[in-house]
Amino acid sequence: MTRFAPATYPLTVYFDATCPLCTAEMGAMQARDAAKRLRLVDCSPIGFANGPAPREALMRSLHAVDAAGRLRVGVDAIRACRAAVGLPAGGAVLDLPVVGRLADRAYAVLARNRYRLPRWLVLRLAGHGAIAPATCADDHCKL
Repeated sequence: MTRFAPATYPLTVYFDATCPLCTAEMGAMQARDAAKRLRLVDCSPIGFANGPAPREALMRSLHAVDAAGRLRVGVDAIRACRAAVGLPAGGAVLDLPVVGRLADRAYAVLARNRYRLPRWLVLRLAGHGAIAPATCADDHCKL
């Protein structure tokens, strides 16, 4: 059985716009979002209270809510975003119990340490794999 059910759109995504990695990732997603399936919401302002969870939780992990009201957090939210813009979402590989748990743990470590990432690494991730730039299509990127 899969952990991931397809989203209904629009997908409202709550992200930390003070995080360079989060901003790069969401910018890349938005640039690919020709069908306008994503609605990005910056949850970083102090006092933000319009999300599906308390601000502290929203700042710890990416959250997304689809049109049917289904909440996705962390890796599942990323998968939903990627699927919304036509990128591979991880498919059956992330549905394997061991792989899914490892991905969830790796995401938690990355999220906790995202402000410590050096700028060069964020830029490298943005151009090579972890974040798909807007110029990439069908696994080919224009440089």
